[in-house]
Amino acid sequence: MSEPVPPPLPTPSATAQQKFHCPSCGAEATWNPAKQALVCGFCGTESPAQLDQTPGNDAVIKEHDLVAALRGMDGDRGWQAERVEVRCQSCQAISVFDPARVGQRCDFCGSSALVPYEEVKEAFRPESLLPFKLSDSQVRDAVREWYGRRFWAPRALGSRAMTDQLKGIYVPYWTFDAQTQASWQAESGYYYYETEIYTDSNGREQTREVQRTRWEPSWGELSHFFDDELVCASKGVDHELLDEVENYPTKELVPYQAGFLAGWVVERYQIDLVAAAQRSREVMSAKLEQLCAAQVPGDTHRNLQVSANWSGQTFKHILTPVWLLTYDYHGKSFQVVVNGYTGAIAGRYPKSWVKIFFAVLLVLAFVVMVIFFGHRH
Repeated sequence: MSEPVPPPLPTPSATAQQKFHCPSCGAEATWNPAKQALVCGFCGTESPAQLDQTPGNDAVIKEHDLVAALRGMDGDRGWQAERVEVRCQSCQAISVFDPARVGQRCDFCGSSALVPYEEVKEAFRPESLLPFKLSDSQVRDAVREWYGRRFWAPRALGSRAMTDQLKGIYVPYWTFDAQTQASWQAESGYYYYETEIYTDSNGREQTREVQRTRWEPSWGELSHFFDDELVCASKGVDHELLDEVENYPTKELVPYQAGFLAGWVVERYQIDLVAAAQRSREVMSAKLEQLCAAQVPGDTHRNLQVSANWSGQTFKHILTPVWLLTYDYHGKSFQVVVNGYTGAIAGRYPKSWVKIFFAVLLVLAFVVMVIFFGHRH
């Protein structure tokens, strides 16, 4: 049975910047992570890193007021370049890419069931991003080495995991800042010991030290600034894997310029600002409670209550580089994620039933030997 053919893509609307042309031959140039520059695919000419000549672009990473944005006074929208958006009917990821790339498979799950996606309102424009720093060849070598260190993986995995299907994708994140002023109260527990007399199994009196806890009220205040708390807005990449590679150095973000996206696929955020802000507040509140708990004196505590005031709440929409490998092994899909900036790797892989079988045999043999020699002695 043949796979479904994606319907024709919608005609995208023109925006401020269409393509990035080579200054030598005029062909299209794309962002090259190895060169850290725009490189012409035709003649190889490298363009300088000054990518965006859009009038009025002051190349400043802005923090937006969260309260104002949630009230509808939001920031800039659109991609500043001609882009096409499609939704995968299999994994539901929304991919954004150059109009020249038609009839492609989903970069997240490999499905060809792509349908045009039309926004009711244009997405927030990313404020900043981390450009791809690692090339595809570097990442392929790293993934093969990573596979080699997986003891339980099948020996044939390295050749069948199809690292040639590696895809580079910009993944959406929200970042949140907030200043908090918290007051807390709790009961502090102080350990002390008392000598207790008891009767042992032979009917003789014995003594032992027993730990007791003395409870006293305590209270305090805490001031803390949350800086760039990350909330992932992706649906196409496994969040557990992203958490493992999520060490993104946000201090090294560069202002968003459409040239960084030239030739690359971007995932449109599907966790909107409202949901992301709620999730961020939950995470920050939990961290704030931990910070207050660390201030409680004594050996232990109970009934901790925290009251916090939040101010200076701001947000950014950013893009982070991810190399993604999705492959099928004996009918089951697996995904490997590589941080395109730091090189951190996380992934899932099949387990070799042969290795597991012999490992179980070895354990059983060891148990039998222990029992056998134990009875002999």
